[in-house]
Amino acid sequence: MVVVDTSVWIEYVNGGVSPYTDALDAELAAKQVATGDIIITEFLQGFPDDADFAVAKEIMDRLVYFDMRGKDIAVKAAQNLRILRKHGVTIRKPIDITIATFCIEHGFSLLHNDRDFDPMQMYFGLEVYKILPKDA
Repeated sequence: MVVVDTSVWIEYVNGGVSPYTDALDAELAAKQVATGDIIITEFLQGFPDDADFAVAKEIMDRLVYFDMRGKDIAVKAAQNLRILRKHGVTIRKPIDITIATFCIEHGFSLLHNDRDFDPMQMYFGLEVYKILPKDA
């Protein structure tokens, strides 16, 4: 199962073409994409137009859904954030630590285009979706 971060979803719905959007296309075709409450909130808040919001919500409704929050994940995410701070790492968007912690705890890979996840991969073993070159 692959969790797709909002950083990729935004590029995708804005018509961006990149290795990230290509990977998302492939995973959507394979029906391997999961989402959760945090990502849905981040993603949907960016649609001021009601019709665009409805289309975006329909996309999210078709995905495998998980509650990403909860006491266990909240505590573990706080612990992870504290560890990163001890290593001198500041996360620009603390919500990303919750997404990463959820993925780590459930064994999901994360497709993202956001540098905030890099220390989580280095320190906690976050499995990041591997982007393969086009000619691979």
